[in-house]
Amino acid sequence: MTDPLSTLGFARNRLDRHSAEQPEEAVPPIDGDGTRLLLLGGDRFLLRNGTALLDAASALTLATGRIETVFLGRWDGRPAFAASVPADEMPTLEGGDMRSLDLRSIATEAAVEAEELGLLAVAKSMLDWHGRYRFCANCGAPTFTAAGGFRRECKACNAHHFPRVDPVVIMLVRRGERCLLGRGPHFRPHMFSCLAGFLEPGETLEDAVRREVFEETKIRVGAVSYRASQPWPFPSSLMLGCTAEALNEDIVTDPAELEDARWFDRDSVRAMLDSTHPEGILSPPPMAIAHILMRQFVEE
Repeated sequence: MTDPLSTLGFARNRLDRHSAEQPEEAVPPIDGDGTRLLLLGGDRFLLRNGTALLDAASALTLATGRIETVFLGRWDGRPAFAASVPADEMPTLEGGDMRSLDLRSIATEAAVEAEELGLLAVAKSMLDWHGRYRFCANCGAPTFTAAGGFRRECKACNAHHFPRVDPVVIMLVRRGERCLLGRGPHFRPHMFSCLAGFLEPGETLEDAVRREVFEETKIRVGAVSYRASQPWPFPSSLMLGCTAEALNEDIVTDPAELEDARWFDRDSVRAMLDSTHPEGILSPPPMAIAHILMRQFVEE
C-alpha cells in the first residue's frame, strides 16, 4: 500500500508549535533576526520563490494594514509568525517575485513543499479563528489576544477562549467488492467522493459514521474502522478517515445532501483515480483524504 502521507495535503508539518500553555515571555519579538512571517489576505497567502515563509522584518514593511498576528512556534529553529492583512490589500503586495495564491491552489499545485503546506494550514486556521472570535461568547465584550495568539481573553468577565477544531467523519462505505460514493451539488462536475459529515456533541466516531451514512443514503452501517486523519483548514476541521461495512444495498438519497450516490466496483474506482473512467467520473485529488481511502480500497 502506498504511504498515505506521501500525497495527503496538510498532514506533514515540522513546526515546533507554540501553544496556549506556554508563558508570554516565550514569545520572541516579531522583528527579530531570522524570524519568518506568513502573510494571509482573505484566503490568499503571499509567496516568494516557492515559499510563503518571508523574512519578517521585510514583510512587516509591506503589511501596513495587518489585523492580527500569531506566534506559531519555531520552524527549523527560527520563530515563525502569521499575520492577516485586509483582502483588498493583497493585490498591492504582488509584483516582481511576489504572487498570492489561495490555500487550495497552493495544495493542488504543490506551490510549496509538503511540510510547509502543513504550516500554512496552521496559520490559516488560527487567523480565521481570530477573525471569527473577536467577542466573548459568555458576555459579548471584546476579546484580546494572549499567549502569542493561542488564546483570547475577556477582560470584562475573565473568560478564556481557545482555538477550536471541528471534527468531521469521512468514510469509505463498502459491501463486498463494491464501495459507496456520492456527489454533492457543490462538487466540481463529474466528481464522486466519500460521504462525510460533522460529529455532533456527545457522539462517538463510529455513531457519527452510521448516522451520516443513513441520513444521506438510508444505508445501514455495521463495523467502522479508523484509517487516517487530515487537517482541513477551511476554516478549521479535522477529517477523520474511516472505512465502514454496509448492511444493505438499496440507496435512497436525500436531495438536500446528495445529488447522486452509487455503488462502484474496484475497477471503476481505479479508473476514477486514473482519470480513465468511461463516463468521465473523477475522484478527488491526491491531496484529499477521500482519494487516499479510495486508493486503499483499490489496492487491498
